[in-house]
Amino acid sequence: MSQVHDTPSCRLVGARRSARLLLSLAFAFASLPLCRLARAQGSPTPVLPPPASPARADAAPVAEVSPLALEGGAPSGALTAEIVGRRAAETSYVAKAAQESVRSAAARVDQAWVAFLPRLSTRFSYSRLSEFTPRTFGEGSLVGTPQPAGTPNPTPTQAVGLAFPIVPDNWTLEAQLVVPISDYFLRISQGYSAATKSHEAARHDLVAARSRSATEGKLAYYAWLRARGAAVVAKQSLEAVKTHLRDAKTQVAAGNASRADALRAETAVAGAELALERAANLAELTQKQVAIAMHAKEGEALAPGESGDAEVAPFVGSLAQLVAEAKASRYEIRSIDANAEAARKQAGALAGGAYPSLAGFGTANYSNPNPRRIPLTNEWFGTWALGVQLTWTPNDAYGALASSRDLEARVSGIEAQRGAIRDGIELEVTQAFQSVREADFAGDSSRRQLASAEEAYRTARELFTNGRATSTMLTDAETDLTRARLERLNARIDARVARVRLEHALGRDARGDDR
Repeated sequence: MSQVHDTPSCRLVGARRSARLLLSLAFAFASLPLCRLARAQGSPTPVLPPPASPARADAAPVAEVSPLALEGGAPSGALTAEIVGRRAAETSYVAKAAQESVRSAAARVDQAWVAFLPRLSTRFSYSRLSEFTPRTFGEGSLVGTPQPAGTPNPTPTQAVGLAFPIVPDNWTLEAQLVVPISDYFLRISQGYSAATKSHEAARHDLVAARSRSATEGKLAYYAWLRARGAAVVAKQSLEAVKTHLRDAKTQVAAGNASRADALRAETAVAGAELALERAANLAELTQKQVAIAMHAKEGEALAPGESGDAEVAPFVGSLAQLVAEAKASRYEIRSIDANAEAARKQAGALAGGAYPSLAGFGTANYSNPNPRRIPLTNEWFGTWALGVQLTWTPNDAYGALASSRDLEARVSGIEAQRGAIRDGIELEVTQAFQSVREADFAGDSSRRQLASAEEAYRTARELFTNGRATSTMLTDAETDLTRARLERLNARIDARVARVRLEHALGRDARGDDR
């Protein structure tokens, strides 16, 4: 059996190959998508099973364990992406704020509806008048006669004076009913339509907020699965380099390898231990993100209940069909359409203020004394009045037209925003659709890559233990195997993440939630 000599060139290449292992792990960990951490006090602390200690050199090999497999099946109460998404939508603070906006818009609808009712006002008052001696008018000029009225030059029998009595205590009970006849057509109906459209837009905003929160929860869940899988891959890599170290020491003792091979293997073990620690920390961090996303209770144990090994269903549909579906289904577009219509109705209501206002009114007055009864008497007496009035203020008319033009400009701005949103949705659907296709292609490619990498590693290790290969060749095989495992892990998670993003881009995750 020929022996392959270890040259300085081989040692340099081996060092570079060893570094590739750590770089591939670090790159994979750094590329994991992290959801934003919620800034809420008193957030629950999730429970993460502690990773195996790097110091346990006698741990059982895990090369045959899938990073996304559920050992023993899903435990009771385990979490899935759908469960996390639903709880995230139900407990989202953004969704709660949108819910309050819906309540506020509903109150404005009630306020606009009240304007249809005739305006009824009542007034009760009491006043005390100062007393004084009333003046007598025409004293001695008024005469009384028993002769019939119209008798020329009647014979006077008595001369009298005329005086009006003073009633110091004045009581008034009055009710007035005003019917805004012209405003029903020019302002009130337009204002009510604007309020209902604003309420509709607020409801659409609520659905969109719940949808976004659910999507963020699902993405946090898959980031958690990715991090847990990366920790398993890191553990598998650690076991592989530990095995390499034992084989290298055996080969050094047999004279088939140099001490530098054993030292490089020890360096690789130290690096793999650090990578495992970082992966475990990242898994704990992403679990915390899941707990915050769905606002888990303090001390609630979190365990995944969804295996990433299962194949995902193929996505059916062309890009043009999906873009058309998204533009017709997304609640962001519905919301901005409703807001534009509300602003348009408000502009019409303000423009109605430029025209004269016609109103009918009725007044009932029950007072003591009643000013319409002369002379005044200290008694309660009721009167009423009916009429119409036409009012117009030029200053108010000019201001109403200016305000209407302001709102019309806002309508144009909102419609421009709608165009920008539609363009953004089209780009979002295109990116998500391409991500699905890319992830599906990566799934098949990574499967074949992992199978060949596993066979290459098995062959390289067998050759190395028989003294027919260098430590560098085995290190290359270990590096390729770790990279293939990470590629397979990322392909499976990316396939699910891409579908979550595409479902959200199409608005399918919000259907049936418009309540």
